[in-house]
Amino acid sequence: MKKYCLALDLVDDPELIAQYEDWHRKENAWPAITKSITDSGISNMEIYRTGNRLFMIMETEDSFSFEGKAAMDDNNPKVQEWEQLMWKFQKPLPWAKNGQKWIVMDQIFHL
Repeated sequence: MKKYCLALDLVDDPELIAQYEDWHRKENAWPAITKSITDSGISNMEIYRTGNRLFMIMETEDSFSFEGKAAMDDNNPKVQEWEQLMWKFQKPLPWAKNGQKWIVMDQIFHL
């Protein structure tokens, strides 16, 4: 198993943040999106928020790769629809490159 932590910012607007959280409630999940997540080798995913900063923890199978996930997503119209919808709420971190959304974080401490 591999573990990844990623970060992303939301547009700093309380109404948009509330809408974003609503889209991520279990009862509002798009089945095609959750299927695309698990089909890519992600076994668990959690997203946390403080202010307008998001923090994602992903646990994956050893065979998981971001390149493979991106290729699958590029060929999935429902994932593309979801991503376009989410751009209304999200804004890239200042150091993101080429339209990146979620940025993989570097682990700097482990007990």
